[in-house]
Amino acid sequence: MIIEEITVTAFQQHTRILGCEQTRRAICIDPGDDSAAIVEAIDKHGLELQAIAVTHAHLDHIGGVTALKQLRPAAQIMLHPADEFIYQALPEQAAWIGIPREQWAAFGMDFAAPPQVDGYWQDGQAYRVGELEFSVIHCPGHTPGHVVLFAAAERKVFVGDVLFAGSVGRTDLPGGSTEQLLDSIMNKLLPLGDDVEVYSGHGPVTTIGRERTTNPFLTGAYKLGPGRL
Repeated sequence: MIIEEITVTAFQQHTRILGCEQTRRAICIDPGDDSAAIVEAIDKHGLELQAIAVTHAHLDHIGGVTALKQLRPAAQIMLHPADEFIYQALPEQAAWIGIPREQWAAFGMDFAAPPQVDGYWQDGQAYRVGELEFSVIHCPGHTPGHVVLFAAAERKVFVGDVLFAGSVGRTDLPGGSTEQLLDSIMNKLLPLGDDVEVYSGHGPVTTIGRERTTNPFLTGAYKLGPGRL
């Protein structure tokens, strides 16, 4: 598996290009910004972009979707239907995190309406990218339609903002649920196996095993509250 990581936005969000070495097919997970750099990375590896794979629809994960779709119009925008209301609200999302409207342009958050979604994730779906296969796992809590992409053969899972190294996703934005988030982590992520590498939307790569034993939100040392990423 080819993994190219580009960190974008003031939120230091990790946009990732995942490519099949045999077929050169690829997806881009969560293009938050800087679509020119994304396309440059795609071209560097000689890849064909199959899809813009959205784990969830917060602005730091979809801010570059419009530009990337314009640059690679054949790529399908994939999203879980339960997050479509958040996706369509992109032009207003900066207000959700308390940024005054007059400052949106200065922060690069003066978004137009995003393009139409091309397809919808389904829980349990097997999604192929050339010779790579991902299991789509619906993990609500951070947002209602958050999904993670699990490459079982590669022992890697791309989790967006569900789980981080030493932390978990925030639940205080529209559609968030603390109970759902913890249920998703405990019953959908942890059973994947301690050896599985966790690629989060922010921060370093970790493993399921490391988070199971040291993450204070999973061990009970801390209680989940507002203000998480």
